[in-house]
Amino acid sequence: MRADDGITRAGDAVTVVRGEEELFRRVGHLFTTVTDLACAANDLATWVADRKSGEIPTAARRRAADLRIRKIYRSSVLLDPGSAQELADRRDTFGARIRITTEDLNETIIMDGRLVILAGDLIAGQRGYSVITQPETVQGVISLFETAWRSATELAVFDARVSEIRRLAPAVLDLLGSGVKDEAAARSLGLGVRTYRRRVAELMSALGAESRFQAGVRARELGLV
Repeated sequence: MRADDGITRAGDAVTVVRGEEELFRRVGHLFTTVTDLACAANDLATWVADRKSGEIPTAARRRAADLRIRKIYRSSVLLDPGSAQELADRRDTFGARIRITTEDLNETIIMDGRLVILAGDLIAGQRGYSVITQPETVQGVISLFETAWRSATELAVFDARVSEIRRLAPAVLDLLGSGVKDEAAARSLGLGVRTYRRRVAELMSALGAESRFQAGVRARELGLV
């Protein structure tokens, strides 16, 4: 075992920690000195740094001019008005560049191009995290992030696309869950059938769902219904 940058790790330069608080104890201090931060997340609750108030946001505000922040989020985040507003606030407050994708993401943080944190599965209420410093592995993860970044859409552009479906999402999800036929659902929303079906398709795309049933499942997982 050896220590470097405040992280204790094995010879293969990978440390696995359990739970967000343990992760924050290990690497939290690095967020106050990082100059290039890249992040990919499916929602706003993956990373302790995203939810932590106090020293990280304060330091980031002080260093905003010297800090490069890029974040990629799944499009389903924008279906919740509160989350959509929070992303806009982060962009405006910290100068972060935020892009949106409909593709699945490997939830990742990259710090200064030399340290990677990968979020693992949630087990018994705690998520595991792999902290990686092995240069070749770090470079591989950076390549994957850059590919995802190039194919993602700027927040403002994507948000404009989903603003209407975000307004209709709760009602549409309720109608889908109730098994109401498209014609009746469209009438209840004051839409034409074609428009309603287009909105359903847009909702499914934002949720990354391939069927209406899967859309309902993912909406429940995200707390949208």
